[in-house]
Amino acid sequence: MSSHLTVDPIVCDGHGICAELLPEHITLDDWGFPIINPAAIPGHRLADARRAVKHCPVLALRLRQATSPPDGVAK
Repeated sequence: MSSHLTVDPIVCDGHGICAELLPEHITLDDWGFPIINPAAIPGHRLADARRAVKHCPVLALRLRQATSPPDGVAK
């Protein structure tokens, strides 16, 4: 099983805290909204990913457990 980050673009206000806490997996677009790396979060970074999710001020960031890669990601 692997863990992947997702963001709800409707809820996200573009605060950018997630990118500050997990820059290896989240970058910001020109307007400050997150661009999520679709790759699985490595085990040694899971604590940092959980911290980024916890600190999202509008709860738009999620950490999902998946048995297969998200849509659009090659197996």
